[in-house]
Formats: sequence, structure tokens, C-alpha cells
Amino acid sequence: MASAAPASDAQAATPEDDTPLERVITRRMLLIFVVGDILGAGIYAVVGEVAGAVGGAIWAAFTLAFLLALLTAFSYAELVTKYPRAAGAALYAQRAFRRPFLTFVIAVAVMASGITSAATAARAFGGDYLSTFVDVPIIPIALGFLLALELINFVGISQSVRLNVVLSIIEAAGLLFVIGVGAVALTNGSGDVSRAFEFNAGTAVPLAILSGAGLAFFSFVGFEDSVNVAEEVKDPRRAYPPAVFGGLLIAFVIYLLVTLTASIVVDPATLADSDGPLLEVVRAGAPALDERLFAAVALVAVSNTALINLIMASRLLYGLARQGIVPAFFGRVHGATKTPWIAIVATALVGAVLVSTGELDGLASTTVVLLLIVFTIVNVAVIVLRREDVEHEHFRAPTFLPVLGALSSGGLVLYRLFSDPAALLRAGILIGVGILLYALNRAVSGRVETFDAERLEM
Repeated sequence: MASAAPASDAQAATPEDDTPLERVITRRMLLIFVVGDILGAGIYAVVGEVAGAVGGAIWAAFTLAFLLALLTAFSYAELVTKYPRAAGAALYAQRAFRRPFLTFVIAVAVMASGITSAATAARAFGGDYLSTFVDVPIIPIALGFLLALELINFVGISQSVRLNVVLSIIEAAGLLFVIGVGAVALTNGSGDVSRAFEFNAGTAVPLAILSGAGLAFFSFVGFEDSVNVAEEVKDPRRAYPPAVFGGLLIAFVIYLLVTLTASIVVDPATLADSDGPLLEVVRAGAPALDERLFAAVALVAVSNTALINLIMASRLLYGLARQGIVPAFFGRVHGATKTPWIAIVATALVGAVLVSTGELDGLASTTVVLLLIVFTIVNVAVIVLRREDVEHEHFRAPTFLPVLGALSSGGLVLYRLFSDPAALLRAGILIGVGILLYALNRAVSGRVETFDAERLEM
């Protein structure tokens, strides 16, 4: 289905050797890293929202979301093996279009998606999963959750691949348990299989699936983050394609079984009304189990997703400040902790505003809109960069896939304009704040001459 681009005689001179970082991540570790990045708050939080949009056929929306994510995964696989650097989408946009301002907007969109994703996780943390331990209002808990994670971010934290593996195992174990609940329900006849094939009455099936897929897409984001460890992967040209595609496929199979279980065990209305939909599945399918055990697993998954995204967002803002793209004080590093404390405070404040003003589904939808904008540019960049040859072998996607990826991602952004204008407005405001900082910096320090995407701390 895909092929490797021809290699020149100068294959030995690859950019993989030009990095100060140690290449310690194997292909297997990268696969687990991708799976761990995808699994997390998304599936634990948005199953209920998707049920509200689709009905019992939640799996149909997740299947479409998987196919849409897979299109862009092909583009990332080509670009990361062609340019094995750690700056991701910003690097690809800069190489393709050579427009520093566009590169900046893409970097801001990625950063904003990290904050909105963390805010979504914070709302999920303060909902029904936590209420199994203590019943408190969502917003104060969500704000405290963000503060606690940013304090961890401030004092310094090493997000090593080994830690990611441990947390990924915990997240996956919770989902596998849900699947087991579904298997038991099928064997003892307590589930209703017919619900898995029902759609909401009064809504056209294609529109219902498309609307649900827009939310389900939130559960698949994360595979793109793996390109940011490209300089620490052994032989990234061979490791990335199987890791990215394999990771997406593993996540999809797990999601498919989880969503089928959710529909069979619990009616869609109950799922839609819950901030902890998978907890409803465990309550109904395994009443003898202490539900606090599963709730604790879900809280771990949600926390891990939020922390990773907050770290990414603060480091990206710090990287922009280091280059003089936004005001320099965002690049200040605390003398004792050696962490970018101003950037951490700034991302925490933005996250607090989002948590206080948005609902779970709206914040998840905003994350999706921001990433769809990025994915549109990435897919176009693949086509543009076909004119640039490199001296090493790399993965090459069939041309029609990035074309479909660009059309589908861009089309979904336009669809959001009509179906969920609030999410598009929120995304526009976040990008607008970034542009305002860009303009302020130019007014104070003069014209920004260069933008080195490869130096961004992502």
C-alpha cells in the first residue's frame, strides 16, 4: 500500500546522526509510546458524548474517526521519516511554505490543543469518576486538578518512556476490564446487543455518525505527538511507520470493543448523561466490584493525559519565547527548579479560563478543531514537499492519501463552522491570543526575521 522512496548513493549521510540526543527508544518502545499517547482521557471521557450524538451505534463514529486519523498518520509517517527532527508540524509547515507567520500559527494551534485537551481532562477528572470517592462541584476540583499538575510541572518532572509504559499499562488494563464486562454480559444474557446498531431517532444516520466522529476523533489524537521524540528513536525511518500504524490499530481495536460493550451493557441515554460513562458500564455489568477501583484507574488515565499536554504546551510557549517570537519573559526559567515558570503559569491561567467557561464536550470539540487545522496543513505539506528530495530512504504514502487527508480535515473544520460554531470560535480566540502576543512582540522588539522550527521545545 505504501512504498519507500528511492535512496541515493549517499544514504550513509542521514540527518539521524546529527542530534545531541541519545537514541534509546526501540521500535517496540515507540509502539507502546504511541499506544499510551492515544489511550487516556479521550476514551474514558467522551464515550457518553458520542452516545448522545449517535445513539447506541457508538462504534460507527469511532470507526469513522479512526479512518480519518489514519489518513493523517500516513502523512506524519512520511514526514517524520523524511525529516527525523523533533519539532513536528511546525517544522513541516516551515519547510513546505517558508512562511514564518504560518509556522507560528501552527505552533500556537498545537500549543492551544494541548491546553484544551488538558482542560477537557480536568473537567472529566472532576466529574463522575471522582464522585465515587467524594461529591464536590466540578469546577473547583477541575481548577485544583490543573493547579496540582502545574505544580508538578513547575518543580520538574521526567516524563520518561518507561513511566509512559507503566501508565499505559494501567490505562489499557482499565479498558480491557471493560471489555471483559461486555464478554460476561454476552454470556449471561444481561446485555442488549440490538442497542449497538441503533441510531438516534429523528437524525439522518450519516450526519449522526459524522457528528459523533467529530467528538470520537478526540480519542485518537496523540499519535502525532510521537514525532517529537524522533531524535531519540533508533532508526526512525524504519521504526515510525509500523509504530504509528500499529499504535492506531491497537487503539482502534480496543476502542471498538469498549464502545460495543458500552452500548450492549448500558443504554445510550445513561451514557450521555454521565461524565464517567465507562464507570456506568462497570456499575451495570460488574455490580459486585468495588467501583472505586475502576474509578481510580480512570483518574490515572485522565491525569496522565492532562499532565503530558500541559508539559508540551508550556515547553512550546517557552520555545517560542526563546526565539523571540513572543515576549521574552515567557522564556524565563526558575533558578531553583530550572523549569519555564512563566510559561507554566500562563498555560495554567488559560486552562483555568477554559475549565471555567466550557463544558466537557465543547472543550473536546475545540481540541479537535485545533488539531484538524494542524492536520490540514500537514497533509498539504506532504504534497508540497514531494518536490524536495533527501539523500536517505524514507516512507512514502500513496499520493491520494494526503490529498484525502487534507480534504477530510479541512472539510471537518468547515463542518464545525455550522454544527459547532462555539468550538470554532473558542479555537479562533486561542489562536488570536497567540497572534496578539506575536504582534505585541514585533511592536516592542522590531520585526521577527527568522523562525527556526527545529529549535522549538516540544
